[in-house]
Amino acid sequence: MLEMNSSYRKNCTKNRNGGGEPAVETKRMWINGEWVEAQSGETREIINPYNQEVIAVVPEGNREDAKRAIQAARKAFDEGPWPHTPAAERGRKLFQVAELIEKNKEELARLETLDTGKTLVESRADMEDIAGVFRYYAGLADKDGGEIIDAPMENAVSQVVREPVGVCGMITPWNYPLLQASWKLAPALAAGCTMVLKPSEITPLTTLKIAELMEEVGFPKGVVNIVTGAGPTVGAELAENIDVDLISFTGGIETGKKIMQAASNNVKKIALELGGKNPNIVFADCDFETAVDYALNAVFFHAGQVCSAGARLLVEEKIHDRFVEELVKRVKKIKLGNGMDENTQMGPLISAEHRAKVEKYIEIGKKEGAKLLIGGKRPEGAEFEKGFFVEPTIFDGCTSKMRIVQEETFGPILTVETFRTEEEAIRLANDTIYGLAGAVWTSDMNRAQRVSRALRMGTVWINDFHPYFPQAPWGGYKQSGIGRELGKTGLEEYTEQKHIFQNLDPQPMKWFGS
Repeated sequence: MLEMNSSYRKNCTKNRNGGGEPAVETKRMWINGEWVEAQSGETREIINPYNQEVIAVVPEGNREDAKRAIQAARKAFDEGPWPHTPAAERGRKLFQVAELIEKNKEELARLETLDTGKTLVESRADMEDIAGVFRYYAGLADKDGGEIIDAPMENAVSQVVREPVGVCGMITPWNYPLLQASWKLAPALAAGCTMVLKPSEITPLTTLKIAELMEEVGFPKGVVNIVTGAGPTVGAELAENIDVDLISFTGGIETGKKIMQAASNNVKKIALELGGKNPNIVFADCDFETAVDYALNAVFFHAGQVCSAGARLLVEEKIHDRFVEELVKRVKKIKLGNGMDENTQMGPLISAEHRAKVEKYIEIGKKEGAKLLIGGKRPEGAEFEKGFFVEPTIFDGCTSKMRIVQEETFGPILTVETFRTEEEAIRLANDTIYGLAGAVWTSDMNRAQRVSRALRMGTVWINDFHPYFPQAPWGGYKQSGIGRELGKTGLEEYTEQKHIFQNLDPQPMKWFGS
């Protein structure tokens, strides 16, 4: 296992299996400034999706644990110092978190790869991005001093200020555990909120590690709470509890709908990022080689387990055959394997359940009449027997009416559609309930601008795919979600606007009883 520093070691115990097998770490949750077990005493084994080895044991929290954490966050907000801490000081603490993430980058990346199966290259890049998110909001924390607006009368001052929204419930997914946590933690802390965060029950390790780093920085007790456990218990309590002022969720659309319903009972604020089915539009005048390269990266990065994956490839008819032929040629060379191996290009899927879902969609695609060009099965060989692998898969001859085109498969499945005109490409791309992201490839910059403006999506890339950065907002149109993360808007999500009006020379009105 990983070499751990002394501070981390004190917060977990190790059980050794016989025969010289690596230690299995036993973790605890972080509630009200203490490392605690679940009140029920129940635990959950965390496994490596590459070989199903147990890599840690974590508490299996339930509603009672969530309530305890919510109470701690409520008290920390209502009675504690954090909401009243000067914004510059809050920013300094976020800078310290960024520094510790960079200091522990390799350990965090290895934990993320063990937990999710993604390659070390991807995990290391994630850690750099996470440090950047904390650094961005650290710098933004003290930049909004309010706004003076004109009052409709003399001798008056009218001011609009932003204040922290309060206690925030946060639910993060398994595909980018710490990255998605950072998108919520950093702006909420910068705003002065307190919070309870529930990581995915199958990938909680780096989130628990970040709690340990925050303990080292010295956030006040109860400001940050991490509760491990399942969505129907811990997540449901966060969505339903009246003491939670805002619920922020990243994950599947069906769960997002349930959270909306639960939050509506007490009209708490909601922020939802619910995935996408993202079109990658390739015109004949594109840079062919680059477009092919990015089309592969768009869908097979992290085995397609990315909310913004370019799983829908729309290719202009006149270059379709050549483009698809080159894609298949390149897919044959993708190296599958252990994410810890520096030569691996694509790791396993996250779990047996998720692999079954992806394989179900492959069968659906066949039945719908899509042409399977490559992949569509589990790879052969001893190395892949215990892991949750599915080969990179390409379906051609697809239409926008097919389920594999419309529904989020969240795996290494690329569907190929063709178009003849710009108008048809736009129509096909927008023919979806989702609206998270999309891309357009062309050398005609006027066309690029026309298409990008016509696409009903929160992010559009021109001659690129996948880049994001902390300064730019992230979120979707339609059923891809509500609200935005990242950017200045991402900070505003965790604030309330207040109008303060002061009459500098109040005089009797003499209206009643005069």
